[in-house]
Amino acid sequence: MDQLMDILSEYNSEIDFETYEALVDDEILLNDDLESLAQELNDAYDINITANDIVPENFNSAELIWELIQRLSE
Repeated sequence: MDQLMDILSEYNSEIDFETYEALVDDEILLNDDLESLAQELNDAYDINITANDIVPENFNSAELIWELIQRLSE
């Protein structure tokens, strides 16, 4: 999870990603950010996030992103 927090803080160091729960809904992470983030997570965690996975339900919070990573790692 620490690595994920480091990756997220690269996008916006002023956001508290540990508590923020509307990253997509509040447009903290935009579509271009999500695609770039997905690729970075694919590389960092050796997973395959597809276009179908890039939805608010998977990216609205760090916890949801972490759950996606864990699910795809299995």
